[in-house]
Amino acid sequence: QVMTDPPRAGETFRIGGLVVEGSIKRGQGTEVGFAVTDTNATVPVRYTGVLPDLFGEGQGMIALGKMEGDTFVATEVLAKHDEKYMQGTLLVPQPNGKLSEVSVED
Repeated sequence: QVMTDPPRAGETFRIGGLVVEGSIKRGQGTEVGFAVTDTNATVPVRYTGVLPDLFGEGQGMIALGKMEGDTFVATEVLAKHDEKYMQGTLLVPQPNGKLSEVSVED
């Protein structure tokens, strides 16, 4: 949907799908790049931080962030495993422009 109905400039939103096989590229420190696909479209992702233990190629993931050009710049990445999201929280944009925390439990 990101490719067919792009978000507004600077809009924070979630993106999810499968991490493309062979796409994980480690940078310096905690920088990492990878691609995520919903099987219809593929989006490059850039993230700086510690990835969840279950994050990997061919695995499901969900991330929060913004588009910068054609790249999704994530501020948070969650791994999905066995059709259950790992416990944690997501920041979800609200109509008033503020972000609210939502619990994600397995």
